[in-house]
Amino acid sequence: MENKEEDVKVGANKFTERQPLGTAAQGDKDYKEPPPAPLFEPGELKSWSFYRAGIAEFVATFLFLYITILTVMGVNRSSSKCSSVGIQGIAWSFGGMIFALVYCTAGISGGHINPAVTFGLFLARKLSLTRAVFYIIMQCLGAICGAGVVKGFEGNGRYELFKGGANFVNSGYTKGDGLGAEIVGTFVLVYTVFSATDAKRNARDSHVPILAPLPIGFAVFLAHLATIPITGTGINPARSLGAAIIYNRDHAWDDQWIFWVGPFIGAALAALYHQIVIRAIPFKARA
Repeated sequence: MENKEEDVKVGANKFTERQPLGTAAQGDKDYKEPPPAPLFEPGELKSWSFYRAGIAEFVATFLFLYITILTVMGVNRSSSKCSSVGIQGIAWSFGGMIFALVYCTAGISGGHINPAVTFGLFLARKLSLTRAVFYIIMQCLGAICGAGVVKGFEGNGRYELFKGGANFVNSGYTKGDGLGAEIVGTFVLVYTVFSATDAKRNARDSHVPILAPLPIGFAVFLAHLATIPITGTGINPARSLGAAIIYNRDHAWDDQWIFWVGPFIGAALAALYHQIVIRAIPFKARA
């Protein structure tokens, strides 16, 4: 019995104290906060990598709209939800495409594919205003082209009948409901983007950069599951604008502001929460 007690004491003292979790696991000696991106960076306009990143955003958003809007049209064409992929399949198409496209483009442009994500990262000073505006323009152009190709495949009749996959607040819900759903859904997405791409986590946990597209795509999937019945799920102003321009009907334009204001508010709240509360960057700067 005495030998057993001695073994327990030895075992208890054999291992050092468990490593602290979270932000306490890494001290300043391991990681230095990168300087904020300049507001204007004219030198970017002379760099091929700047335009290459914009082209990557255009192509990614084009592919995103093409696959997802075609999926929406296919579900709407089916006589029964049981004979199609249904709402779950639509949600998977959006989430799966974001997963694939972020994986493909993250090393080139950062894999934003969404003006709300770009806006949130700009507020956190992760990129310059010049690059943010360029990205948003290219994302919107890609979305318009993607929705246009879908209309070309479906034909005017079917495209009009199935409302072009455009976003609008569904019957039974108010515009306030739609705005709130877009704010919360975009908050979930942008907060996940910040957490999955946090440079401090990347420095500490080598697996984080590899896994980053997965939680981002999964956040998009979950947001769609929750808000498709309310707004069809925007959480991406480029996606909503592209479908609205090609569909071009009054009820799509009447609610268009919701799919810009809501995602931008949600992205701003996510950026503030991550930078001020989670990372506490302003307080570190004062210290």
